Amino acid sequence: MHNNTKEILDKYNIRLDKNKSQNYLIDNNKLENILKNADIQSNETILEIGAGIGTLTIPMAQKASKVIAIEKDPIIADILRQRIIKEKIDNIELINDDALKIDYPPFDKIVSNLPYQISSPVTFKLLNYDFKKAILMYQLEFAKRMNAKVNTKEYSRLSVALYYRANIKIIDTLPPESFIPKPKINSAVIELIPKKEVELNKYFDDVVRALFQHRNKKAKKALIQSAHELKSDKKQLKSLLNNTDNELLEEKVFKLTPEEILEISELIGEIL
Repeated sequence: MHNNTKEILDKYNIRLDKNKSQNYLIDNNKLENILKNADIQSNETILEIGAGIGTLTIPMAQKASKVIAIEKDPIIADILRQRIIKEKIDNIELINDDALKIDYPPFDKIVSNLPYQISSPVTFKLLNYDFKKAILMYQLEFAKRMNAKVNTKEYSRLSVALYYRANIKIIDTLPPESFIPKPKINSAVIELIPKKEVELNKYFDDVVRALFQHRNKKAKKALIQSAHELKSDKKQLKSLLNNTDNELLEEKVFKLTPEEILEISELIGEIL
């Protein structure tokens, strides 16, 4: 498979904007690996966010029933539109819009080189949808936080929030040379498979956010200092927590397992 990204950019005189995370994949081996892991079947609809000029879009369309390609930049989207017409491809639905602001049509899998500045919000948005699996590219540091273990420096709000929602593994890493223009960081491709089974209580996400704003403090102190995240008053929360006997509240946030954080969120639900 010939990757003609550079030629297309030259032909249309496009200067990519690093500030918009426009880093296009030019390494064919890495591209092939993404497609192999996506394991696209002929009856599947694939969602792609940040389609760019179609580096992934067009090869995916050859395998899938349909590709829904979202590209925010109107100039880039127009180049992709012209390529689709020229190559007479009839199974790509191109949406020129902001992926964070629109609802997605139904899809089976998502395969994307995501714009890095929307990594977190777009990941959580995707998890509201029903799909089989995702093959997604992120900054390597972000990818490591996605499945970090308790008591490591990467362990974060993201690690805990995703723990109950998806199984995540890093399947490839990519150096800056794999892209034009070269980003300053390494990238990673992850496989994400949604989990269906866990019912989280309504305080869980707020508690996770509150705790990790103060990850080096004890849980009780972190919760009180972030009382606004729990839509509570600091004084009121302090007195409620002081009357609550639970040793987890005395543990430092970064040492709390996702199970223990879930337990704390259930406790908050009871006292509030």
